[in-house]
Amino acid sequence: MPDLDPAFSPVRDLAAAIRAGRLSPVDLVDVLLERIARHDGKLHAYVTVYGDDARQAARAAEGAIRSGHAAGPLHGIPVALKDIVDLEGRVTTGGSYALKDRVSTVTATLAKKLIAAGMIVIGKTHSVEFAMGGWGTNEHMGTPWNPWDTKVHRAPGGSSSGTGVAVSAGLAPWGIGTDTGGSVRLPSSWCGLAGLKTTVGRVSCHGVLPLASTLDTPGPMARSVEDAALLYNAMQGPDPLDPMTRGVTFEDPLPQMKRGVAGLRLALMPARERNGVDPEVLAAFDASVEKLRELGASVEEVSLPCAFAAMGSMAGDIIGAEGYHFVGDLVDDMDLPIDRDVRPRIWRGRDMTARAYLDTLKRRADLIRDFAAALAGYDALLTPTTATPAPAVREIDQSGTPAGFTRMVNILDRCALAVPNGFTKTGLPTSLHIVCAGYDEAMALRIGWAYEQATEWTARRPPL
Repeated sequence: MPDLDPAFSPVRDLAAAIRAGRLSPVDLVDVLLERIARHDGKLHAYVTVYGDDARQAARAAEGAIRSGHAAGPLHGIPVALKDIVDLEGRVTTGGSYALKDRVSTVTATLAKKLIAAGMIVIGKTHSVEFAMGGWGTNEHMGTPWNPWDTKVHRAPGGSSSGTGVAVSAGLAPWGIGTDTGGSVRLPSSWCGLAGLKTTVGRVSCHGVLPLASTLDTPGPMARSVEDAALLYNAMQGPDPLDPMTRGVTFEDPLPQMKRGVAGLRLALMPARERNGVDPEVLAAFDASVEKLRELGASVEEVSLPCAFAAMGSMAGDIIGAEGYHFVGDLVDDMDLPIDRDVRPRIWRGRDMTARAYLDTLKRRADLIRDFAAALAGYDALLTPTTATPAPAVREIDQSGTPAGFTRMVNILDRCALAVPNGFTKTGLPTSLHIVCAGYDEAMALRIGWAYEQATEWTARRPPL
């Protein structure tokens, strides 16, 4: 494969080259580690890089594959893990300097699955503290640099900020994020990636530091929809250590992913939700809708029972209440170095009464039912992923959130895919948000793959 670029080729192609003996896992790891050494001083994607261990694992993978003992088709492929995913004996900080010496006592189930598939954990990536924030900033551990603008420090998106930057910049082929209100999709939007928000229970959260167990979902972040599907397959499945996965069976999205969108019925977000959206983002969104129509899908505006902003506020209440349960002792300790922007987000749940919390869960259940009725007969709901391109870090209003289009998916217990759909005049990515029914990840990936194949957005690379 003379045109194979180890830093940016799809994992599908990297894996095929490794199986055919045209690419060594050792060479692949070396290329990535060299890029990390060259670029991560500025990009700040990684908390920790496991260079020596990754090289050792790559040599072992090479020997196993050559001797006919490959663990599977992804053996030898590196992966980056968000620094809220536990690896036994390794430090997992959850993005908090207050937990900089916290050594994990377990390995997360999803990490075990990836390692069992032969993947090589190349390092841990930065997170917003406690995974509580959509901008991607971190006061004490540092904010990763969005690689699409090398002159202005722009928001990477959060909370899976480091994974977004690492994958986008060619410092990892793909990576793991988590999504409680948009934390896979926001960095995917601003970093030009395909990011899948899975349904609760699809992927085990055992060994993943919790923020809000009602809403927490791990998900893949990759440079193509097919790669996202491959990584999702490696992650998903029931786990006796996570009761939320009970009864959720493995479902492979790949057999139907390339069936196209002809005949599908897609819902268009209400016109009122366009208010406040950046004109270039809207133009890219409208062009995406027309492209899907050209591909044979029917797209029509739908009336929905609740504004996205109201559902976003509801998500904030749930995240605040459950987040305070998990890390309240830390944020209440004023002697600890807690991010000044994260502390008030967690404190949102400090004074919430049990009655108010349960009332919120009841209203959520009602909304899930009402939206199911409103979207009956539709295969997906379309929105932009973010209302703006990545802002400069110095211009961020931390009292707000960029999760205006994403939090409602968590509230409605649905799945969603963010996929690149354009670039602004200044070269910043925009993103299409494909929202599907709970446990219908296969449909989101199918629509995203059809759109991706009909466009050329994923071929672009950051100007490093």
